[in-house]
Amino acid sequence: MTAKTSPAYIGRFAPTPSGHLHFGSLVAALASYLDARSVGGRWLVRMEDLDPPREEPGAQVAILKALESYGFEWDGDMVRQSDRHDAYAQVLNSLFNHGLAYACTCSRKQLEPYHGIYPGLCRNAGHDQQDAAIRLRVPELEYHFIDRVQGEYRQHLGRDVGDFVIRRRDGLYAYQLAVVLDDAWQGITDIVRGADLLDSTPRQLYLQELLGLRQPRYLHLPLITQPDGNKLGKSYRSPPLEAHQATPLLLRALRALGQNPGAELEHATPQELLKWGSAHWDATRIPRTLTLPEAQLL
Repeated sequence: MTAKTSPAYIGRFAPTPSGHLHFGSLVAALASYLDARSVGGRWLVRMEDLDPPREEPGAQVAILKALESYGFEWDGDMVRQSDRHDAYAQVLNSLFNHGLAYACTCSRKQLEPYHGIYPGLCRNAGHDQQDAAIRLRVPELEYHFIDRVQGEYRQHLGRDVGDFVIRRRDGLYAYQLAVVLDDAWQGITDIVRGADLLDSTPRQLYLQELLGLRQPRYLHLPLITQPDGNKLGKSYRSPPLEAHQATPLLLRALRALGQNPGAELEHATPQELLKWGSAHWDATRIPRTLTLPEAQLL
């Protein structure tokens, strides 16, 4: 699929095929699409299929079909992370061989008392890579960046995270490693995604620095949440996107993003809405909050 392009901006939408797209996914797809198209940039689609046990059969096809029925057009071929394992392995082995990463045999039960902050139990144990997770050594440094919506964000990697996993014990590559390598490989200049990934960004900044990769600009969107405060998923009020709902749901997504489509667009086609959105996109109007209750958008 093609659209007008500018090499100055390359954005992407990277869904996980653990289920079909829902309204929260639509908000993320729309924001990333409009942010790219409003400046004549490229917009890529990448399937983040790193975790086969969690993948829902047929989800990849359904995701692409939903994007097409909602008027989205992407540039170039879709990339699957499952085709990129050799690239991940090469970088992981280099990090391991240079002493920047190490094998960890800790069980979940052992780590429970530390509440998600790894205490370095295996840091100097010298375990073999086999039957072990691989963790990246982090510095005792604070990383910070300016998010285009959320503003300044700071995190001390040693205190707040600890050495983090880049390959799981079952051999599956971790999101943090794959996303950094794929964004660099695809030349992504701007990352637009949900605020649930805000606290992952400092880990990715460190990996970019370690590997000599360019840092993209970041824009973290408010998460659309259920009444219980959890983000939309496959449960409550999160039905798959259906083609006949494209216009009303795109209008609702535009309003969730702080844009202001007029009444004359109530019967527009999805393509017309995306064209209007690209021409009128203003990222400074996105609500500066981490969550946005879905009930407020009905």
